[in-house]
Amino acid sequence: MTSAIRNLALVALLRLFAAPPTTAQDRRNEQFYYPGSFNWVFLKDYPEAGRLFNAFDYGHAVLYERLYTISDSGKAAAALEREYQFLTTDLLVKPPRFAVAEEVIEPSYAKLAWRAKLMFDWAHVLHRQIYDIYADERLSVAAKDSLIERVTDYYLSRRDIAYLAVPMSMSLMEGQYYSLAFRDWYPKFNGLIWAYHWLQVGLYEPLILGRNEAERKAGVKATLARFWEMLRDPPGSMPRVMPMTITVAPTFTERHPRAAAIFDNLHMMHDVISDILAAEQVTDKRKVIYAAIAAFQDSTKDVITADAWREMGEMMGGAEAMGGAVPTVVLGRRAPARSSQ
Repeated sequence: MTSAIRNLALVALLRLFAAPPTTAQDRRNEQFYYPGSFNWVFLKDYPEAGRLFNAFDYGHAVLYERLYTISDSGKAAAALEREYQFLTTDLLVKPPRFAVAEEVIEPSYAKLAWRAKLMFDWAHVLHRQIYDIYADERLSVAAKDSLIERVTDYYLSRRDIAYLAVPMSMSLMEGQYYSLAFRDWYPKFNGLIWAYHWLQVGLYEPLILGRNEAERKAGVKATLARFWEMLRDPPGSMPRVMPMTITVAPTFTERHPRAAAIFDNLHMMHDVISDILAAEQVTDKRKVIYAAIAAFQDSTKDVITADAWREMGEMMGGAEAMGGAVPTVVLGRRAPARSSQ
């Protein structure tokens, strides 16, 4: 971790614990990884990708903190430009070796919407555990499939902070009175977040399609190269719409539709939080964020069919509009068949 992040983290941590309690505080109520020898294999064997996620965590956290704490739009834009430059020329180039405790980067936002923060963290744990499972060369295809479903069950056992494992309507992200506020105001930083999300779901494809470790590593390398291409000429080189798991990672979605739906809901919620924090017409940020959480956890409304989910991705422009198809070296081959359990 760079000295700048260490210093920022120390100051923020002191402020977090020194601050007086506010109304309607949330309990921490955190939970650790599903246990297994597969944990942290991806970081060990694919450090160039695994460490990027630590930088991504910082990018999400600092974005929310700046949006929430700087009310003047001109000053906020200047602050976000500085953070964008730091991320794209420094932190992503030399990402932290260890995970970032986001609450020390976003102390004010964490106090505002702790449950929303926990929901992001818990879904990111699921992301990381699935990478680990796919990266573990000791596991058979059947064992990987079974274990991914098991860690998904573990994720869903936390009903208080889990996203639904079914696809939901894009109107939750684009049909609200505050929708588009952030992406219209700062398309470059929004594009960076979408590039993150493209990579997060896109990496599953080479890990599945590779027939051996060498092909998997070559596919991950090619996918990382495509991510860096997105940052060359922003925002034009970035995704034009939110990358959807079902569109960018169709093989993964076919094998694990519950996890794929969770990740699309997670990524929609990331956009929703950015819009709420950026929208001047939203005065009670906490109330509106928690209303959005309730909507994303309500299985009686805004749930769509698998066919509608797939069609939604096509109507949005397909993979090309979302950052491009995953350029794995094995793209076009059939994925390894599921073994019988």
